[in-house]
Amino acid sequence: MTNTPWEASSGLYKKLAFGSMIISGTGIILAIIGANMKNLPLMYTAIGIIGVGLLTHIAGMVVRARDAKAWRVSQGIVPASRPRRERKKKS
Repeated sequence: MTNTPWEASSGLYKKLAFGSMIISGTGIILAIIGANMKNLPLMYTAIGIIGVGLLTHIAGMVVRARDAKAWRVSQGIVPASRPRRERKKKS
């Protein structure tokens, strides 16, 4: 077991983390350029790009939580969840 979460994380999480930083950074730079040029369409586009970066970040957090749960189950810290039983139909 490593001491840092970054070393123990999956490749998908790393890609989502870097992707969210790049997308959000691009949106911030475009927002600054749009504000200095007084270009409203560029600023609104930048807000949308920042929103996509935030959604990518949230997806990365979901993947990280899934990986952490799988690790806890594999180590025996928490029991694996059982599938839900189907309800019997009333006749």
